[in-house]
Amino acid sequence: MDAIAIGCGAGFSGDRVDAAAPVVRTLVERGGPAALIFENLAERTLALQHLARRSDPALGYEPALVQELEPVLADCLRHGITIVGNFGAANPRGAAGVIRRLATQLNLPAPRVAVVEGDDLSDARGQSLMRAHLEGGFDAERFVCANAYQGAMEIAAAIRAGAQVVVTGRVADPSLVLGPALAHHGWAADDWDALAGATMAGHLLECGAQVTGGYFADPGRKDVAGLENVGYPIAEVAGDGSCVVTKPGDTGGVVDCRTVKEQLLYEVHDPAGYLTPDVVADITQANVTQVGPDRVRLDGVKGHPRTPTLKALAFFDGGWLGEAEISYAGPNAEARARLAMDILRKRLAGELALRCDLIGVASILGDDGNRMLDRVARGAATDVRLRVAARHASQAAIDRLLREVTALWTCGPAGGGGARGSKRQRLSSRSCLLPRELAPARFELV
Repeated sequence: MDAIAIGCGAGFSGDRVDAAAPVVRTLVERGGPAALIFENLAERTLALQHLARRSDPALGYEPALVQELEPVLADCLRHGITIVGNFGAANPRGAAGVIRRLATQLNLPAPRVAVVEGDDLSDARGQSLMRAHLEGGFDAERFVCANAYQGAMEIAAAIRAGAQVVVTGRVADPSLVLGPALAHHGWAADDWDALAGATMAGHLLECGAQVTGGYFADPGRKDVAGLENVGYPIAEVAGDGSCVVTKPGDTGGVVDCRTVKEQLLYEVHDPAGYLTPDVVADITQANVTQVGPDRVRLDGVKGHPRTPTLKALAFFDGGWLGEAEISYAGPNAEARARLAMDILRKRLAGELALRCDLIGVASILGDDGNRMLDRVARGAATDVRLRVAARHASQAAIDRLLREVTALWTCGPAGGGGARGSKRQRLSSRSCLLPRELAPARFELV
């Protein structure tokens, strides 16, 4: 069997932890070479894990790692299904240790686990690189972390060296799929068309159920059955880099040309030049073809030489974000909610710039300057929740906002209830391009 089947077990940190089991069952039933990926990193996700590791050096990896792997680890090891995940986040070696301990708890043989490193630029050398390449200066006092987007070559090398589980930090999302495909097919590092095709297979899988109907669904316009049990995608990647996208047969959702085309274009700025660390992919001549129920082929992707640079992203302390809510219901509820909003604006004037939303009147389509809300005609909504948010460098200023909303319980207007508030540290980010030789990746079997 020439193709390698690569399934997706997660599309982001916080995704469903029961999603991988049907995918693994399908891979086992299919037989042949297979891999399972977990895509757990967004930009802010990684920065938050760096903060977690600052507070406890043992942390910094995907918090749900055990819940994700426990249902599938035994089957993957037993049937030779390679696991590849960026669930290492800010602490790949910590994640590797968790996986080995989980195997022991499940009475499994110790798995061969590899870690891919070289992305973390948070040390003194990395900060020096970022200082030299970031435009607009480098604020060392507010610096949190920096990471370079690595590619698939070290993932493939680790698999060829015998790794059953490959743990990465920041790699480009599609590289999680390209890595096992590259290890299986043995493509040359400059087989640009094959690399580009498998990269776009990775792009189709990287967001989990988006390509199987989840993010696609729109009742009455794009109906999708069985979303309560939506299946996660599987890509069968052939020797020429083309792929067939499908899903487990016992799950809901749908894979058709529409879902594949939507995901194919998702977050692609230039269809003729989709930049990754491994290849520049060109999908302008790609073909998307339905070849069976819940089976769609993607071919015709072209590739161009990889760029001499890697994207690097730095995060800095961005102060604090606070938000608080309180509800008003019944006759004259909207007027009472607007009065509460006016009270907060007056009491916090000059200290905090408030973003106010009246959920039930105007919220999602509002704006930070409150222009839309102020333009919306006063109505007679009887079920309104006031949400107030602000950002500030000082945590004390945010604490005052939370107290002021809580005080509306008794300070008026009448009938407020369900007040609650929260705060979190904000992060700001800036990116640059680094010559790739300055941030070399490496792998190690641990």
